[in-house]
Amino acid sequence: MATIVLVHGLWSDGSSWAKAITELRALGHEPVAAQLSLESFDDDVASVRRTIATVSGPVLLVGWSYGGAVIGEAARGVAAVTALAYIAAFAPAEGESVSGLSRKYSGNEIPNHVVVAGDYTYINRSTFGELLAADAPAEDVAVAAATQRMVRIGLDRVKVGPPAWLDLPTVYLVATADRCVPPELQREMAARMGAVITELSTSHAPLLSRPREVAEFLDRACRDMLTANPQEETE
Repeated sequence: MATIVLVHGLWSDGSSWAKAITELRALGHEPVAAQLSLESFDDDVASVRRTIATVSGPVLLVGWSYGGAVIGEAARGVAAVTALAYIAAFAPAEGESVSGLSRKYSGNEIPNHVVVAGDYTYINRSTFGELLAADAPAEDVAVAAATQRMVRIGLDRVKVGPPAWLDLPTVYLVATADRCVPPELQREMAARMGAVITELSTSHAPLLSRPREVAEFLDRACRDMLTANPQEETE
């Protein structure tokens, strides 16, 4: 069985995957979630690589939201990573940034909810669910809002190098009711990666609102990865 390594987005941490992890474990997986500092892009990439080094391969590396940009960089040159999965995630090409992509289409409502606090930002706690997970249980949204990580300003402006998706098989879960990453942008990024696309009628945070479907999506990706490369399955 492949190992699933999960990478969170901005204004969150590894615990945002908690419900998806429970569902993945029920399907026989032992996923691991990386913890990003959200201080610098290079630090976040390094954190993911350290996490990958602690597990046995092959690895399905998964990115949600900003985490998509991180996995594209973190997987480059790492032999253990044999496939990538994007969940309502940014997938910048060389020379692009998350910030630049986020302005490409209308429908990104983050500027209406973000609060600046010195050199950092956070999402207004009272409207956190409205923005990220309108279809998730209210208590889960409240916990996510209360535990959100503050993000250093400028983190999303970093332009990436050649992404790993140029060389690795990729799957993409499009959230069709997303208010953060416009679905039109998600489909465009997925298409240029040559990703296998799945669409789900949900908000930006399906890991909160539809964890079972997220787990099934990742389980299929693992099985397809091992079917394509049977020699990579560990004993």
